[in-house]
Amino acid sequence: MLKDLVTKNRSYRRFFEEEHISSDQIKSWIDLARLGASGRNAQTIKYKIVLSGKIREEVFKHLVWAGYLQDWDGPEKGERPSAYVVMINDDVLGKNYFSDDGIAVQNLLLGAVESGYGGCIIRAFKDKELRELLNVEEKYSIIQIIALGKPKEEVIIEDMKNDDIKYWRDEKGIHHVPKRSIDEIIMDEL
Repeated sequence: MLKDLVTKNRSYRRFFEEEHISSDQIKSWIDLARLGASGRNAQTIKYKIVLSGKIREEVFKHLVWAGYLQDWDGPEKGERPSAYVVMINDDVLGKNYFSDDGIAVQNLLLGAVESGYGGCIIRAFKDKELRELLNVEEKYSIIQIIALGKPKEEVIIEDMKNDDIKYWRDEKGIHHVPKRSIDEIIMDEL
């Protein structure tokens, strides 16, 4: 059921790092991203797949993980992503990718979840360093990095209290994500 997939599609930040993901598997998820809607049908988004352990280690150094978890610098060795997908806009085809990135990454991650994997969208990164590392030319813009792997953590959705939007981890390491109620987000029914 779609609701189950969407509910399981959390921002996972700890993975079984040794759990390999094949290039073909990732390409099948990117294909789901490709099939989604595109503003003006311009299809300006492209991807780089990072599977090599050495390059993954370098990518990791240039990412910022979980801003609300002030005492956590990201996953430890052994809990890091098994792969990254770097989402890039081809600025020659069009600088405005509208909401294509959101549609594409959601499709990609739903495919990952359906296959027993999970991921995390990362928009806080060192652009210059990643461009150099991944050989991204100036005619492209890095939009986001998608960390992928077999989730090693439990993520629980809970009702938001007192407008506190911050996710948190309890003493067992379980990740809690507050969500506004359906009644709070529907303004009117006309």
